[in-house]
Amino acid sequence: MNDPRFPELPQSHINILKEYGKVESYTEDTVIFELAELKYDFFVVLEGEIAVLDPNNDKKIIVVHGKSEFSGDSGMLSDRGAQFRAVAKAGSKLLRITPTKLKEAIAKYSNLSDLLLNAFLQRQDTILNEYVGGIKLVGSGNSKEAYAIRDFMDKNYIWYNFLDVDQTNEAKDLLNNFDLSDNDLPLMICNGGQLHMKPTLDEVARFSGVLMDFEDKIFDLLVIGAGPSGLAASVYAASEGLSVVTIDSSAPGGQAGKSSKIENYLGFPTGISGHDLANRAYVQAQKFGCNISIPHRAEKIEHTGTHFILSATNGKVIKAKSLMAATGANYRQLPIDTIEKYEGSGVYYSATGMNASACKSELVGVVGGGNSAGQAALFLADYAKEVHVVLRGGDLGSKMSDYLVQRIVAAPNIHVQLHSQVTELYGEHHLESLLLETSEGKKTKMNITNLFTFIGAKPCTEWLEGVVATDEKGFVCTGPGINKEDLHMCNIYTKRKPQSLETSIPGFFAVGDVRKGSVKRVASAVGEGSMAVSQVHQFLGELRASEASMQA
Repeated sequence: MNDPRFPELPQSHINILKEYGKVESYTEDTVIFELAELKYDFFVVLEGEIAVLDPNNDKKIIVVHGKSEFSGDSGMLSDRGAQFRAVAKAGSKLLRITPTKLKEAIAKYSNLSDLLLNAFLQRQDTILNEYVGGIKLVGSGNSKEAYAIRDFMDKNYIWYNFLDVDQTNEAKDLLNNFDLSDNDLPLMICNGGQLHMKPTLDEVARFSGVLMDFEDKIFDLLVIGAGPSGLAASVYAASEGLSVVTIDSSAPGGQAGKSSKIENYLGFPTGISGHDLANRAYVQAQKFGCNISIPHRAEKIEHTGTHFILSATNGKVIKAKSLMAATGANYRQLPIDTIEKYEGSGVYYSATGMNASACKSELVGVVGGGNSAGQAALFLADYAKEVHVVLRGGDLGSKMSDYLVQRIVAAPNIHVQLHSQVTELYGEHHLESLLLETSEGKKTKMNITNLFTFIGAKPCTEWLEGVVATDEKGFVCTGPGINKEDLHMCNIYTKRKPQSLETSIPGFFAVGDVRKGSVKRVASAVGEGSMAVSQVHQFLGELRASEASMQA
């Protein structure tokens, strides 16, 4: 049975790909791409073979690509570095294609795209789940700084190996070998061997290739936020021929990316994690030519009258004819004075596989009554001794889908604490226990070591600074929800009212959780992002007509 990770390309696909590359012959063993090489090329074997080497041992071959097989993985669609070294064996003839040309072929030919992307995604899963390697991160398991980097790399599908100085001799030996101490942690060792002490997330993104460079031009659409609504808009806009840039401050997926399992999303009867759903959409948008760069946080927006100018972190300035706010909302902190001390070392705002091992046989708390809280409780219950769902109200089903409520009630190790709230946290370096207080004043100290909070979403609109109309809570007003006096009365709005997802400025749209009146569900966010693209087309048509009339 053929391995779907290593399929043979039919001759018809090879003939298509020959139009995008060049044929090269090798008389001796030749390295065709190096470990950590950025923007490395794609190869198809016409004769001979390619040996892919173990990054930790050059003498060990992980896989051999034979005739009609190909190299590469989904990292080729962005600027990520090669995760292996590959050698063309003597006597081989290969078809070499640059990543840019490969993306052109993938966007144009559906059958070819399906075969390549399916193999790329499966190879990525194998690398992440079955091999130890990639970037080395040395740090303490109780370090907030190390946790932030691990969380970023996990959510962005960056292959890495975490070495805990509190648990492994290998980590301590590495520090000794480089004459470093705990004060230099966290320490990142890239595939090329470069050392980076206390790296920022921007540096992690740059070194791994997640942070992309793109042309300095005026794009058709800039999408701010790569959650379900932003990714949906990116896919539809790019697939319909618009030039699109999408940025995000953290990782693809937004709040949905933090969901361990989404079971009520259409088309996935057995469910899918928000992490996997986001990664597939991320690859899908890039397939159609969307430029996605992470982490870029929006800082300031300016409207010139003809286009928008966004100033982002990393000094990036992006210009676009239309703009879509899909920045979503973040969960609020618990109103506890010491909360920041424990964030990343016992208090978390998402429940992922990285947290699972820390929760094994422990008492775990989940604060909140929405679907994200329910999904987290069920996920963590597979690892923890007990999971305590803490709810200020008296009805678990008031905001949570019934299928989640039923499973929580049926789970033997999940306990629901109604009319309760967490009021104090304890622990010297990591959360060790907390105080639970009922509405009647009863106080109980519990040895909960990991607390996951999903309460009170706050819209991420600080960067707007009053540019568009928002409600009193900061959610962006759109369509009929905008007061007439708040409208930017330019030429377009003197002729028509704002479209349903358009803000108080024509060409500026808002979708998903950041929008006033949105339904806080993945499916509705995807629907809004998709629907907004047709409204973007209408606006761009009006813009072209206006420019033409001025030139006439």
